[in-house]
Parts: sequence; structure tokens; C-alpha cells
Amino acid sequence: MGLWKMYFVKADFKESQFGFQGDFQIRNWDLTTDLEQTIIRGGLTFKPKNESVLFTLGYGNILYGAFGYSRKRLNENRIYQEVLYPVKFGKRIYTKHRFRFEQKCTEIIGFRTRLRYKFFVSIPINQAELNKGAIYFTVYNELFINGMTHLKSGFELEHFDRNRFYTSLGYILNDSFKIQIGIMNQSTNNWRKSQLQISCHHWIVDL
Repeated sequence: MGLWKMYFVKADFKESQFGFQGDFQIRNWDLTTDLEQTIIRGGLTFKPKNESVLFTLGYGNILYGAFGYSRKRLNENRIYQEVLYPVKFGKRIYTKHRFRFEQKCTEIIGFRTRLRYKFFVSIPINQAELNKGAIYFTVYNELFINGMTHLKSGFELEHFDRNRFYTSLGYILNDSFKIQIGIMNQSTNNWRKSQLQISCHHWIVDL
């Protein structure tokens, strides 16, 4: 069992269709101090008028730690483009489709690309809307596909990279802040692992 601690922030620029979203994450292979990754990521967002779809162009820096208590580290720079499309069914079922295309460059493997598709479902439990005071259930599945299999560095990858399945409970403290605690199961062709996740989600309006 690993532990991921995550902080997400989203801001809307005042009287503009543009905004910002980012996240900071510390991921451990175990529940204590065996570092898996640290992630610093942020992007410029754009929301067309009278539409719910959100576009993002962003950059991330990821520091990888080797499994086990090792000081070895691998650095990655990443550019990504993202489309987020929410759809609500009835009064209580909130869904989101997220498509993300990444261009990744690491010190050893070199340049590669990856496609990601995530489908979210959130359902409030104690009230009909996802508003202040709501306790809610969330589930998502995310599929990762490598865009390149034969790399210039000599590494070869399979098209299937990994899959993540996640379930959690969340609580909306107010109009700008919510917390979630959940379990994610991550699997590749070679291994499967569970992660405990604790996440904080922060909205800033009219930055």
C-alpha cells in the first residue's frame, strides 16, 4: 500500500475566459517515506463562452524515486494538452471526461508521448447537489496508452502503459474547498499496486 498526498488548485481570472489550474503531489511507494514521485504541474486554462468544456495547456516537472529506500532520482519534464468535458445526468449524477496528451522527456529514456483518458462519476450522498456540506462518492477509471513504442534512446515500450481505478469519499467544506480520501488500484502488464490517496481541491474565483 502506497500513499499519495495531493493538492489541486483551480483559479479563474477576473472577467476573462482564461484561468489557471495546477497540482502539487508527494507520492510514496509505502505509507511513510519511500519516495515514488514528487509532481509540480500547472497550466493555462480556457473556457469558451456559454460552454462547459475546459481546455488546458500545461507543464509539469516530475522527480522519480526508485522502489526501496534509495537516493537514486530521475527527473522528467512534461508538456501536456487537456480537454475536460463535464456531463450531468438527472439531479445527482455528475460525470466528467478528461482527455490528456503528454510529451515527456527524461534523462535516461528520452522523449516519448502518452495518451490518457479518464472517466469520473461523482454522486452526492446527503443532498442532491454537489454544494457546501455535501458528502459524496467518487469513482474513476483512467487508461494510459503510449504514443511511441520504439524510442531513439533504444528503449521499447508497449502501447498499453497502465490503468488506474479509484474510489473515494469526499466532503465539500465550502464553495472553494473540498477534501477526498480514497483508494486507487494501479496496474501494468507487470505489476499491480494499491494507493491510499488524500487530496485537497481548492478553487479561487476572480483571481
